[in-house]
Order: sequence, then C-alpha cells, then structure tokens
Amino acid sequence: MKIVEATGHYKTGHHNKKDCLCNEFTFAPGAAGAGAQQVTPEDLYTKEKTWGFLTEANRREDPLLQIPELNTGFDTFYWYREKDITRITQDVSGCYADSLCIVNELCADGSRRIPLSFKADVPLSGNYKVRLKLTAAVEEEELLIFLGRRKLFYRGRLSAGEVLETEFLLNISDIIPRGQVAAYQDYSAAITIIGKEPRLTNVAIYPVESPVIYIAGDSTVTDQSAEYPYAPGTSYCGWGQMLPAFIDGKAAVSNHAHSGLTTESFRSEGHYQIILDHIQKGDYCLFQFGHNDQKLNHLRAEEGYRENLITYIEEIREKEAYPILVTPLARNSWRGADGTYNDMLLPYACVCKEIGKTLNVPVLDLHGKSKEFVIRQGLEGAKFYYFPGDFTHSNDYGAYKMAGFVAAELSEQLCLPGQQSAHDSIPEYTDEWKISRKTNLPAPPSNMDGMDNPTACPIVFQDLKRPEEWLTRAEAMDMVIQTMNFFPINVYNDMFEDVVGHEWYAGTVECAAQNGMIPNTMVMEKKIFPAKEITLQEFLCIAMTGYKCRKYLPVVQKKYRINVASWAEEEIQAACEIGIAAEEADFNNLISRKNAADICKRLYVSLHHHGN
Repeated sequence: MKIVEATGHYKTGHHNKKDCLCNEFTFAPGAAGAGAQQVTPEDLYTKEKTWGFLTEANRREDPLLQIPELNTGFDTFYWYREKDITRITQDVSGCYADSLCIVNELCADGSRRIPLSFKADVPLSGNYKVRLKLTAAVEEEELLIFLGRRKLFYRGRLSAGEVLETEFLLNISDIIPRGQVAAYQDYSAAITIIGKEPRLTNVAIYPVESPVIYIAGDSTVTDQSAEYPYAPGTSYCGWGQMLPAFIDGKAAVSNHAHSGLTTESFRSEGHYQIILDHIQKGDYCLFQFGHNDQKLNHLRAEEGYRENLITYIEEIREKEAYPILVTPLARNSWRGADGTYNDMLLPYACVCKEIGKTLNVPVLDLHGKSKEFVIRQGLEGAKFYYFPGDFTHSNDYGAYKMAGFVAAELSEQLCLPGQQSAHDSIPEYTDEWKISRKTNLPAPPSNMDGMDNPTACPIVFQDLKRPEEWLTRAEAMDMVIQTMNFFPINVYNDMFEDVVGHEWYAGTVECAAQNGMIPNTMVMEKKIFPAKEITLQEFLCIAMTGYKCRKYLPVVQKKYRINVASWAEEEIQAACEIGIAAEEADFNNLISRKNAADICKRLYVSLHHHGN
C-alpha cells in the first residue's frame, strides 16, 4: 500500500523513526522534572518542534493540521476559521483554555466549550499508554477527555481543587482520511480536554504491548469530527469513537470505519488493507455495515453483503484474530401512515445473526438494542440522540449510548467455547450521559452572514426544470423524498405491475412505499400509474405523510373549512395549520411542478425551523 508521510511525500514502509522525541510534558510553571519538557501557552505544535498546542493559528499555517483524522478531530465553525478563539492561559496548576470567557463573548449558548488540544509526535505507530494529570480550578460538572481522532476516553466530574490522575490506552495507526485515496502515516498522540477551565498539569506517553480492537464500518461507526465551540448534541459521532470510554484500558481501539462505505468499498478503497497489515494474533475485528449496502442492488442482505462478511471472517481468522459481527445501528425512522417504527435494516441484521450461528462468530445485536431504544424514546424523543435534522447519524449523546450497548454485548461475547480471549471480559458501563435539550445548530454572527458556508444545505429545487408542467405521481414522490431527506433506495421489489426496475422512479416508488407515503386510493389492481398527473389533494397527502415520518403533525387549533376527500382530511388540516396549504385552495385541481416545489420549500422550513 502507498503511504503518505507527514511531509506529504510517499513512502513504502509504515514506520518513520524519529529520534529525541519527548514523552513527558509539564504544564505548570517551574515544575518540570528531569527529562520532562516544560510547556507554556505560547508553545504551538509544528512538525519541527514535534509537540505543542493546536489552535486556529497553527492550523491555518499547516495544511496537514487541517486534516481531522491526523489530529484531534476538532475544528472551529466555519465563520471562526480566520479568528483566534482559543486563548490558552497558565497558572500554578497548569495550562487551560479560558473557555467560559471566550464562549460568553462568542455566543449566547453558555453551555458550549472551547477545547484545549495538545499534540506530541511518537516514534512509531502502535499502542501507547497516555498518563494525564488534571486539576480542577472550579467545579467541573462535565469533564471530557478525548484522545487521537476525537475518541472519548473519559467523562466525569471534578470538585473545585480536585486532582485527576489517570491513564489510557491509545492506538496510533495509519489512516486514509476522508476525501483521500492513500493511507497517511500518523505518528502523533493528540489529547483534548473539554470543560469549564480544567488545568492540564502533566502528560506522559509511553509505548506498551496491548491487544487491539479494530473496527470496520460506515458513518454510524466512524471517528466523526466536531466543530467548536463544542456541544455534544450538535456534533456528529460514530459509536466506534465512544467505545474507548467503556473499555477501561483492557484493549486499544483502532477505528477504520468511514462514511459511505459498504462491505465492498471498505476493501476496494484500501481501509481493510491497513487492518490486515497491523492485526496480530489475539486481536479483535468488529464489522458493522448495512446502511450503504442496502442502496446497491448487488449488495442485498442475502447476496453480496453475506458473501463479503463471510470472506472478512475467513481472512481475520487466518490472522489468528477474532472476527465479531455487529448488526447495523437502527435509524430513527417511522411510517407516516400509521406511526409505527419503520425497520429497513432488519434483513441485514438477520443475515449477521445467521452467519454467526453458521460460522460460530460472535454477533453483537446493536440493531436490536438501538431499535428498542428508539421505539422507547419515540420519534421526537429519539431526535435528541441524533444529529439535528438527521435520522441516521447519531450525535455524541447517541453514539455514547450505542457504544454502551456494544460494550455490554462485547463483554458477554468475547470468550467463546474453546477459544482463549486475549484479555478479560469488558465490563458493562452503566453511567448515563444526561442530555441537553439545546440541540439547535448555532448560526453565524449577523456580520458574517455573507461568508461562504461549506456545510450549508442547498435550497430545495432551486434549479427546477419544466416548472409549468403538471406534476406526475412519480415526480411527486421524488420531490417529497428529497425534501424529507429519506435515504435513497436503488432496489425495487416489484410491488406494482406498472413499475419496472429499470425505470428512474423505481427506487423512488420503493422508498415511498417503505415509508408508508402512498395512499391506498392511488393504487388500483396492483398499479400505481406513475405517469398520471397528480392533484393538489393527492400531493399534500403524500407530502404530509412523509412529514409525519420526520415530525409529529401539529395539533390543529381550529377546524379548517376545506373541500377534500375523507382519506385526506387529517393531512390537509395539518397542512393548513402549518401554513403549507391555504384553506380556500381548490384541492381537486392538478398541481404544477413549480407550485409543488414551493410547497416543498415551505415544508422544509417547517421541518427544520421549529426545534428538532
């Protein structure tokens, strides 16, 4: 495999020995002992120095420091990238980010925090013991310690004046960053502290021998980056990056999951090769896929998906390591028609269990646990565990919860009959992370509205073609699916006689049917008539049923006088209540593509504006 050095050049090997690297650092003034490096707030990381703090200033100067996977996984919101908002201060206890003062200056949400990040190079990839000493100047109700690519290792609280001395097991390995095609060498330990103003007092980093838990998967598992000022409810997060908080130093975690990957592309894009190059006898490898496999016809659960998982299992066993299957994380997905849970990943979970029985492979049923959790929370309650406006990807709260489920099942499944585990079972971690109900994404300051937002959502249907033509049923379903951001389906199960798999709208019809969006009145003798022009009444029924998949319908404060069929009454009353439809409209008229797009835009605003 081609490997990229920190300098940006290619190497054929995996190790780049660096001499004279420091492994002990003292942040309290005048407290450096023999062999320890004294650190001041002015010491920013450079590749020449090989250690130092990470701030907006040195990230702007070094492109490699802008790659989240090679650093801390934290970056500012885009409107702060040209500003210096990390202010590092020092007192007798050590260095700290003056988070409270900065956040109060920047935004109204005083619960957000500025991270303090320190990075030190190490001589080789591998496993390292990271020892930390922190001092609380004030009471820290929620102290978070992340290592590496935003992996959570500690969540707790400290009383004012309390000192925390702890150690963690960190795996450092090559990684293929998002948007790159080659593996990059990573020879650095990154440490991030988040709290009100905890003092970083001492750091020590030493190589150790340890078993490793490797992880292969998709975006629901990966080490997601986060923007700051940080809040856990508005940060994307995969459960793999929360797992170290539950492992308790019994194994290192090496997460190679990435967004968009399938059981096929994880291999073809080079991520699996990194695992094969490093995995040792007695290590573990967890596989969780399905979210993206189900979008591809040849990776159906009983076909390519099954075959690929079996191949992975055989290859990991050839390395004398232990493969473990994880059933895919459940979405917060519901049927708008009847309000029941919409489980579109069940076939993939079932295949994992079948393979587990056939090949005697441990299976962690995350799908079952997460599905039960989502159903228990309900559509609205579960939203606090997913990124705002997203029904697939968890935030830090959700990923932490899911990692707890994985750890609990991992502790039960690690030791198989006739097999020798590389380490003791992992204890279940039962501590709850109290969620904040403040999960609205921050907006840029008014004087920065004109800045380019690289992550902004596009305006729905801003380049609409053939605006004056009448809308067809297939086009109506497609518009609503885009507005609701339902995940695409490229597999059609031949449910209607007049829809064939090669038509552009086949996956659209499948998606609409799976989400319960198609009124029974539109189906006659197993035909849906996809090219038939649609009335306003029919369109609103589809649109509001899709809306119910994402958000509860509002309580109608008054009875609107509308002339509609009885089967559309509830949806159109709700559409009038939220301003999507006018009471005096002729709902039996056909609707143009332009008018349908206007309704979808208003529906999108309603869906995303009023809370989660």
